[in-house]
Amino acid sequence: MAAAAAAGRRPAPARRREALVGLAFVAPMLALFLVFRFGPTLGAAFLSLTDYRLSGEWDFIGAANYTRLLNDDLFWESLGVTAVYTALYVPMTVLLALGTAALLYRTLWLRGFFRGLFFLPYVTSIVLAAVIWKWIYEVEDGLLNSTLGALGLGEIDFLGNESLVLPSIAAASAWKGFGYSMLILLAGLQSIPREVTEAATIDGASAWQRFRWVTLPLLRPVLFFVLVIEAIQAFQVFDAMYVMTAGGPVRASYSLVYFLYDSGFKFFDFGYASAVGLVLFLVVLVFSLIQRRLIGREED
Repeated sequence: MAAAAAAGRRPAPARRREALVGLAFVAPMLALFLVFRFGPTLGAAFLSLTDYRLSGEWDFIGAANYTRLLNDDLFWESLGVTAVYTALYVPMTVLLALGTAALLYRTLWLRGFFRGLFFLPYVTSIVLAAVIWKWIYEVEDGLLNSTLGALGLGEIDFLGNESLVLPSIAAASAWKGFGYSMLILLAGLQSIPREVTEAATIDGASAWQRFRWVTLPLLRPVLFFVLVIEAIQAFQVFDAMYVMTAGGPVRASYSLVYFLYDSGFKFFDFGYASAVGLVLFLVVLVFSLIQRRLIGREED
C-alpha cells in the first residue's frame, strides 16, 4: 500500500508546474484587483492621515481626522441613519427574494418569463428607479396617494415624514435590488437534491416543516452570501437618498456615504472624507464577520 501511494504521488516538479500554470491564469485578475481595489484602499488609508487639500498640498496629521470623527455628532447621526436603513432594507429584500425564488422554484409554466420579469428592476438605473418611486410617493399627484384618496383614506407624506422616509426608501430599494438575490437563491434551491425533500415528504413532513428543517439548512451558505452582499449594498446607500430626499427631512435620510460625499465633494475635505470611508469599510467588515459567526456555516 505504501508503494502504491508513493507511485501515485506526483513528483514535485509536476506539482510546481501546475501551480505556475494556475497562477498564470489568475494573474490578470489578481493584477486588476491589486491595482483597482487594493491600491485605492491603501491610498485612502494614507489620505485619512493627512489634511489633503484641493490644491494638492497636504500635511501629515496622524490620527487627527479619526479623533475629529469620533467627536462629530453629524457622523454618529449619519451612522445611525445607515444602521436603521440597513435593518429595514436587508430583511425586506432577502424575504422578498426568498419568497419569489420559492414561488419560481415551484412554478413550471413560464418560469423563464417570470424570472426575467422579476430581474428587470435590478438592471434598471438606480436614478431612474428613484425618480419613478419619488413620483409614486408624491403627496398630491403620486400614484400611491391617488389610490389612497380613491379609497377614501387620507394622504400620507411618505418622503416628508421623518418616521416614514427610511421605510419608504428601503421599500423602493428592495424593489430595485431583490432580483439579483432572487436568482442566487433560486439557483441554491435548484441545487438541493430532490431525494432529500421527497424523503421528508414520505416521513410525513408538511410543506412548512420541509422548508424549515430541510430546505433552509441546506440553503444556509447561499443565504449567508445573499445577506452579506445585501448588507454591503445597504451600508453604501447614497443614490436613492440623494435623488428622492436629498438627505431630508431634517437629515432623517442622511446616510454615512452621503456624509462622505459632502465632506469630500462639497467641502473638499478629502482627508476627512477618506477617514469616513475607512470607518465605513471597517463597519461593513465587522458586520460581515458577525453574520458569518451567526448564520455562516463553519468549515470542518
